Parts: sequence; structure tokens; C-alpha cells
Amino acid sequence: MLQYLIRRLLIAIPSLLGISVVLFTVLALAPGDPFEELATNPAIPPEVRANLRASLGLDDPIHQRYFAWLFAMLRGEWGYSFVSRIPVDDLILQRLPTTVVVIGASQILALAIALPVGVLAAARPYSLFDQLANLFAFVGFSLPTFFTGLLFILLFSITLDWLPFVYRTNIEATGWRWWWEHIRQAIMPVMVLGLFQGASWTRFVRSAVLDVIRLDHVTTARAKGLPERRIITRHVVRNALIPVVTLVALQMPIVFGGAIVTEQIFRVPGIGSLLISAILANDTPVIMAVTFVFACLVVFFNLLADILYGFLDPRISYR
Repeated sequence: MLQYLIRRLLIAIPSLLGISVVLFTVLALAPGDPFEELATNPAIPPEVRANLRASLGLDDPIHQRYFAWLFAMLRGEWGYSFVSRIPVDDLILQRLPTTVVVIGASQILALAIALPVGVLAAARPYSLFDQLANLFAFVGFSLPTFFTGLLFILLFSITLDWLPFVYRTNIEATGWRWWWEHIRQAIMPVMVLGLFQGASWTRFVRSAVLDVIRLDHVTTARAKGLPERRIITRHVVRNALIPVVTLVALQMPIVFGGAIVTEQIFRVPGIGSLLISAILANDTPVIMAVTFVFACLVVFFNLLADILYGFLDPRISYR
């Protein structure tokens, strides 16, 4: 297992380097100047602007700027935000836990919906339950997250007044009250992301289970007189989960993209809203760092999926 992890990490390092090269080049060639406001400000002399650009290396060649950024990242120096003048790593560490909690809870909710609904729909194909599950799936992934978020706000916040639609970090409460207020304001963002992913994964789980349930070893298990529940749980679901794990890992970029939109709707102070504000302000160090963190998370989830393969299918060897 250790050798397998080392090999996968050695493969991930060139991938991350390639991603960083593409991101840095695109941002360096993008139109706009982070010091445009300084250039239009008559109170700032031109030599001050020139010295500031030289100190940040903005006039250096692209390859020189990239290697300077890369070596600084390896040393743990992510630079400073052009707008807030705060270290970029501090900004990300302030926002990342909120995004991870919201995304993690939404993915747990999506799996809790997709696995039982998809398995039961495949075990009873073309039944009433299967038709209702398909209807839910089609409606769920046909509606974009921003539309579902607005519907939730209109229903649960404005009409019923059950849940707050603006995420607040400065909650004046302690103990269990503090935890309950955080849970209340996280319910709608988690539901929006979780229902969207759950609807998409339900169709895939149903298809994967239908492919496995018709195989010979399942027919043999039924011929031996094993209970249907045991056949489904031990011989069908475990094999059907392998392509589902692959799908979950490959859809992580889509999940983070949906999280960015959801954070904007509910004003969640996560890393997605930080990225949007940095793009609007042309804050290049923050944009580069946030997108690189997203890339690292995607690579991590793909590595986690490769590890889960061995637990789901003993025929897969880590050697």
C-alpha cells in the first residue's frame, strides 16, 4: 500500500506542476492591470507606481515570474493580496474550513440519497418507485443550483421564516446555541448542493446496479437460495460502487464550481466567494492560490478514489 501511495503521489506532482503552469500563464496573459486604480490616481507619482511594480516583479518575463512564484509557494510564502494587503495563505485558511464543511456535508447528503434510492430502483426496475426515482433524478439535475437556491430562499426564509438566507460568521451565542445557529444557516447551502449531486448520482447508481445484478455470480447466488437482501448488499452493491467512486472523484471540479455559485447566493464566506471577489478586483495572487488549492483538492479526491478501489474489489492489487 505504501509503495502504491508513493507512486500515485509521484504521478500527482507533475500533474500539479502542469496545472500551475497553465494557470499562471493564463492569468499573466489575461487583460487588466491590478494597479489600474493607482495609474489613474494623480496623487501617486509615476516613479512610485514603477517602484511598486518592480518590487512585485510584475514587469519581469513570465517564466521568471512563474519560477519565483513556485519557489515561494514551496517555501510556504503565497504572497500578499493586492487588495486587502493580507497574506494569501491567511485569507485561504480563514475561508477554506467553511467550504470544506459545506461541500463535505453536501456530498454525504448526496450519497445518502443516491445509494439507497438508486439501489432500490434497480432492484425493482420499472416499478412505481423506480419511476418516481427517475422523475426525481431528472428534475433534480435539470435545475441549476442558483435556481434551486433562490427557490429555497423564497420558501424557507421568506415564506416560512424557518432558516436564515445570509450566512453570518459573527454569531453572538455560546455553547449549543452557537452550534445550532451555524447548523441552521448551513442547511440550505448543503441541501442545494446535496440534492443536485444526489439526483445526478441516483441515475448512475441505478445503471451500475442494473449492470451487476444481471451477472452470472448474482444468478448463482440466487440459485443457492441466499436471501435477496444479502445478495444485494454483498454481491451487487459492492461491485456496483466501483464506477460510482470513479464518478464521484471525477465530478469534484463540478462540485467546487457549484459551491462557488451557492456561496454567492447564500453569502457563505468560503473560498468560492473569495475567488469571485478576487476575480472582480483582478487580485492575481489570490486567484492563483485559490485555483491551485482547488486543483490540489481534486487530485487528492482522485487519489482517495484509487485507494477505495482495493477495498471495494479484492481483485484490484496495489502492487
